[in-house]
Amino acid sequence: MKILVTGGAGYIGSVMVPMLLSMGHEVTVLDNFMFNQTSLLDCCHFKTLQIIRGDTRNEDLIKRLIKDKDAIFPLACLTGAPLCSKEPAMAEDVILKAMRLILKLRGKGQVIIYPTTNSGYGIGEKGKFCTEDTPLRPVSLYGKLKVQAENEILEAGNGITLRLATAFGVSPRMRLDLLVNDFAYRALNDRYVILFEAHFKRNYIHVRDVAKAFIHSLDNFAKMKDQAYNVGLSDANLSKKELCEEIKKHVPEFYFLESAVGEDPDKRDYIVSNEKIEKTGYMPDVSLSDGIKELVKGYQAIKRNQFANI
Repeated sequence: MKILVTGGAGYIGSVMVPMLLSMGHEVTVLDNFMFNQTSLLDCCHFKTLQIIRGDTRNEDLIKRLIKDKDAIFPLACLTGAPLCSKEPAMAEDVILKAMRLILKLRGKGQVIIYPTTNSGYGIGEKGKFCTEDTPLRPVSLYGKLKVQAENEILEAGNGITLRLATAFGVSPRMRLDLLVNDFAYRALNDRYVILFEAHFKRNYIHVRDVAKAFIHSLDNFAKMKDQAYNVGLSDANLSKKELCEEIKKHVPEFYFLESAVGEDPDKRDYIVSNEKIEKTGYMPDVSLSDGIKELVKGYQAIKRNQFANI
């Protein structure tokens, strides 16, 4: 297939694009390389790869790139609540207006598979799993914009939205500002972390399994289309304290302390059911434990200064 991946040099895209190329797909990546990343250099030997440095908000460019594609994976995004709070106008442009441009320009048969976020659930009910039918109550601008984009994609038809759990793991375009990645880095380098509202829970998923979910959705599009799916590890609905306990199994010198005062600006607190996508045949490959082992290994090679979104 011919696939357009916007933001294809980012954290998820730089893992997924090599997979798509290895499967024989023709891939066009559109990215503005705003973090000066070099994450697709190892793919340049593929004759089926095209890399375009540009902006997903450029209508003439999108019109040209989209016209012969079978599928579109719109990954371009200002990802995460802190970055969107810092740049709210740009966040709306990149997340919402750019998505509307793709919907406007695509042909009737062109498939869209879009990553939203299960942070749209906001604050869940204690002990009750969030399913795809649970009301969405996002608490951040990032969550609100992604929920709106999801609604418009599903209303337009011929699309799938993936409500991703908090991603983790090593990527050629590494991010240290994701919770598992951040805590594992602190465990290795600082040896401690202070937890605010340590009981807050969320779900997690390895970045390679995010890429796998996109490929699974493409391969099973006819039976999955026009619906939203939670994508996470069903055995990894963990509180921040429980996450630290898992990291400590791999970094015994790690010390973590719950603060009695102060609060986390990220108010997300929920547990998630991934049963719907699992019933379609999708199962993640990478456990949280294996992902932490991978991070411990990877952090021998990198330092914090260039690997974050904010």
